[in-house]
Amino acid sequence: MSLEARVTNCRRVVDRWDAVFEAITAEPRRQLIVSLLDAPADQVVSLPESAVNPDVPADAERLRQELFHVHLPKLEDQGFIHWDRDPLTASRGPRFEEVAVVFSALHANAVDIPDSLVIGCHRLESERQERAES
Repeated sequence: MSLEARVTNCRRVVDRWDAVFEAITAEPRRQLIVSLLDAPADQVVSLPESAVNPDVPADAERLRQELFHVHLPKLEDQGFIHWDRDPLTASRGPRFEEVAVVFSALHANAVDIPDSLVIGCHRLESERQERAES
């Protein structure tokens, strides 16, 4: 591979990682990705329910507006999801695995994650307990 091709490829990879990390900077987007990860690959999930942290109450109308205007377009623009307005649902997009792998890795390594990032996160607490017991 030529140096120019290697640099071009490296820039593409950096851009993809930047997109992944930008996608997971907001809790509703993280919750939606985990909901889709938990669902069968060809299944749609209902919104806003699938974007709500079960341990943190949310204002459903405000969340719905944020989903429409911020979160869903951001995830769809990167190919991570597809979404429909009526009824409000989401499904995996062609690049879903790029973002899902981050959560799969976190869940698989929950025992190694610092308490400050686990305690209070029901999903990681459960994953940690399951892994510690096995």
